[in-house]
Amino acid sequence: MFGILPTIGPMEIILILIIVLIIFGPGKLPQVGKSLGKAIRDFRGSVKEVEDVVKLDDDKEDKKEKS
Repeated sequence: MFGILPTIGPMEIILILIIVLIIFGPGKLPQVGKSLGKAIRDFRGSVKEVEDVVKLDDDKEDKKEKS
């Protein structure tokens, strides 16, 4: 059910942008974009931290098995 997701094409992106423009208006659009960019940057940072912790844990397990 969740494995078959439709792809988002150019028409869908245009439709989403038009809806966002109608909801927020042109005056708030830069603020919304800035907030969205910050949220994405924070999310990527969090994912990177988790990957680093998992990799560190894997390295510790590998050293433990070799001993």
